[in-house]
Amino acid sequence: MAFTIYHPEWGASRPILGVLCDMDGLLLDTEKLFARFWTEAAQALGFPMTWHQSLGLRSLSQEAGQAYLRQCLGPGADYTAIRAERIRRMDAWIAAHGVDPKPGLSNMLDALDRLAIPAAVTSSSPPERIREYLEPLGLYHRFREICSGYEVPRGKPEPDIYLHGAARLGLAPENCLALEDSPAGILSAYRAGCLPVMIPDLDEPDGETRSRLFARADSLGDIPDLLNALQNAGKTGETAASPR
Repeated sequence: MAFTIYHPEWGASRPILGVLCDMDGLLLDTEKLFARFWTEAAQALGFPMTWHQSLGLRSLSQEAGQAYLRQCLGPGADYTAIRAERIRRMDAWIAAHGVDPKPGLSNMLDALDRLAIPAAVTSSSPPERIREYLEPLGLYHRFREICSGYEVPRGKPEPDIYLHGAARLGLAPENCLALEDSPAGILSAYRAGCLPVMIPDLDEPDGETRSRLFARADSLGDIPDLLNALQNAGKTGETAASPR
């Protein structure tokens, strides 16, 4: 088992009845493409964006992304133009090469089926892109609900998408694990009252993000073990802890 529970007290007497999943960088190995093509698009339009700066755009709403770009690149940075160029380049790459699922995804979904725990996608991407990416991999219909940030008033890091995802499953947010790979996504889940679990993709969580984490896992394949630990702790009345 490869997970670490940072705040076991958060999970005490708190049954996990649903799992809410980000998509890019969490379910699919696409976050590296976003970082690459944000960087390329900005540079093509005359803004010297670095790879590290591109990581800060992960999961941000358009409003938050605009503010971030101007902070990094100056007041002349046009989020709409840079984003359009990023989409053009990234769509062309994906049309030629496709996208890959992240390790452990099928095992996690199989385990959730066995445990009768429903899952929802809670992605910042528009609905049509979620379907476009998940359906060819046979993953779209494996989730009880598909939730897009375009369906809520505010995007990540605001809590709206996770509140929406929990509601679509008919659950309270506090009874949902929220799986994320980005700091903005973790903040969104934390604000919603979910149990945030980070599965790092392109970088590790910093101290501020770790303070908001219920747990960290190495891969999606570790989530069934985390759920089993929480369920066993609930049966005995103990507090779940990281495996030794």
